[in-house]
Amino acid sequence: MADGLSERIAERMGILPSGERRAAHALNANYPLIGLGSVAEFAKAAGVSAPTVLRFVARLGFASYPEFQAALKEELAARAQSPLNRAETASFGAQPFLGAIEANLRETFRHLPPAQVNDIARRLADPRGHVLLVGGRFTDPVARYMAAHLKIIRAGVTHLAGQESAWGDQLIDVGKRDTLVLFDIRRYSANLLALAEAAAARGATIILFTDQWLSPIARLSRHVIAGRTTAPSPWDSSLALFAAVELLLCETTRAAGEGAARRIREVERLRGTKPDKD
Repeated sequence: MADGLSERIAERMGILPSGERRAAHALNANYPLIGLGSVAEFAKAAGVSAPTVLRFVARLGFASYPEFQAALKEELAARAQSPLNRAETASFGAQPFLGAIEANLRETFRHLPPAQVNDIARRLADPRGHVLLVGGRFTDPVARYMAAHLKIIRAGVTHLAGQESAWGDQLIDVGKRDTLVLFDIRRYSANLLALAEAAAARGATIILFTDQWLSPIARLSRHVIAGRTTAPSPWDSSLALFAAVELLLCETTRAAGEGAARRIREVERLRGTKPDKD
C-alpha cells in the first residue's frame, strides 16, 4: 500500500533541512492547494527559494514537479469520491476486505509516532481544561465512543450532540486550556471546519482524527492522526480510527494516573459492582 503524500512528509519531517521543512509546513498548512500552483508560487508562499521546493519534492520521492502535482491531483480526486464511485471498484467478499483492514491498521500505526501519542495523552489527561468531542455524519459514533470513556477517566468532557446550529453555543466558555477533538473523513464537513475555526480563534487546541488525504481542519490542528480508511467497499472503514482512539484511551488512562483510578473505582461503586483487587 503506497504512502499518501501527508504520510511521506510526516516520515521525513525530522530529517528535512530547515528550508525544506518550511516548505513542508507550508504544504501541510494549505494542503494540497499550495502544491497545485507553480514552483515559484509554492516557493513564495513558503518563504523559500524555488530550488528548495524542488529539493523538497525530490526528497518525497518524485522525479519532477509535474509528477508531484499529478500525485496531488490524484489525492484530490480520491477525496471527492462518493460511495457510488467506489462501488465500481469494490471487491466483495470477506478475504479482500480482511486484507484491506489489516493493512489499514498496520499503516495507521506505522505513521503514529509514540511521541505524538504521549503528547496527546498528556493533553487529554490534563484536568485543568475541558475536552469537547464531535465528528461528522459517519464518524460521530467514534467521537461518542471516545467521549464515553474519557468521562470515566476525567471530569470536564462533553460530546457535542444535537443540532449543528447549537454547536457554537458550546464554545462560549472555551479558552486556551481547552481541547476540541474532531473526527472528519472524506467528503469533509464544512460545519466541522467552521467549528474548528471558531475554537482555534478562542485559543483552544485542536486534535484531529482524519484519513490519509487530510481534512482541511489539519491546518488548524496541533495534532493530526491520519487513519487509513480505504476498503474494497463502497464505504470507507472507521476501524483504524477506532483502534487509534483505543490506543489514546489506554495512554490517557496511564497519564491521568491515580486520578483516573479514583474515578474508575467511584464509577464501579456507583454501579454497585466490586472492583477487582488485582
